[in-house]
Amino acid sequence: MSSGKKSTERLIKKYPNRRLYDTQTSSYITLTDVKQLVLDADEFTVIDAKSNEDLTRSILLQIILEEEANGAPMFTSVVLAQIIRYYGHAMQGMMGSYLEKNVQAFTDIQDKFTSGHAGNVEGKPFSPEMWTQFMNVQGPMMQGMMNNYIDQSKSLFVQMQEQMQSQSKNIFGVFPFPPVDKK
Repeated sequence: MSSGKKSTERLIKKYPNRRLYDTQTSSYITLTDVKQLVLDADEFTVIDAKSNEDLTRSILLQIILEEEANGAPMFTSVVLAQIIRYYGHAMQGMMGSYLEKNVQAFTDIQDKFTSGHAGNVEGKPFSPEMWTQFMNVQGPMMQGMMNNYIDQSKSLFVQMQEQMQSQSKNIFGVFPFPPVDKK
């Protein structure tokens, strides 16, 4: 990170009593306030007040957990179980990168559709109500576009997996491993 970017980044300290202190406003804040910083695209870092350990990811995961527990969850149990299975797996890094790129692609698509909308003030994303209206009108076209993107993404992922298998066979093929039974 550049030093210019770092100076504008908000610093939030987490104390042992689990309270969050915003050093910019000199006040205690809640997870709801941190969520609002995320929604406003404000850059921030959360650190442990004693150890200076970066806790930003942990706080973001807490917000996701609260969001998943309230209302309509974004992830099904099946998806969460699949994500968990990748922890410690050889493909963990690739899966993280794959998910990140897909979320970014979805965000780019949203930005593309919202940038030309007359009611879209200050480049803010559509509200849930606006998205519902938009999807009612554009749903079939958007669904087709997303399905096409997902198919391409799936093909790319399978291709990357096959390439890694091929490279592994080339690297480790000289070792006398017994053949694997494919049942």
